[in-house]
Amino acid sequence: MKLNYIPYDTDWVASIRKGGPDAYGNEAEQTISDGSGLPCRYCLCDIPKDAPMLTAAACPFPELQPYAETGPIFLCADCAPYEREGMPPVLAGRKECLLKAYGADNRIIYGTGQITSTKAVDAYAKHLLSDPKVAYVDARSATNNCFTLRIKRS
Repeated sequence: MKLNYIPYDTDWVASIRKGGPDAYGNEAEQTISDGSGLPCRYCLCDIPKDAPMLTAAACPFPELQPYAETGPIFLCADCAPYEREGMPPVLAGRKECLLKAYGADNRIIYGTGQITSTKAVDAYAKHLLSDPKVAYVDARSATNNCFTLRIKRS
């Protein structure tokens, strides 16, 4: 099975960059990256030191419901979406992450959440996605639980 690492939605990112509302109805905060490993959820790389960046509340689910987690994400002020094959730098550069499987109804499939070493992300994501009940897997920060990216079958 081939995995597809999916960045944050292009239309939403474009709207945020133009001053549109985030998940809480606010404009994104504009700051300069300190280079401390702040992961952009669009290019899926760490935001370089001294680069302009945005911080916004984001909810990567199509509708509000009890499992639709909302939290902060970082974005480069200007970058292109991740469109390469293989594990993106935003995961490869970390020790571990939290992986959780979701069904087509966008609800967590209980028992799937696991802190996973980055070396094991591909294997665990493939294991989860081998179950036909699993529509996608979300990768989140192992330390802060912030949404990082979505993984689907290619």
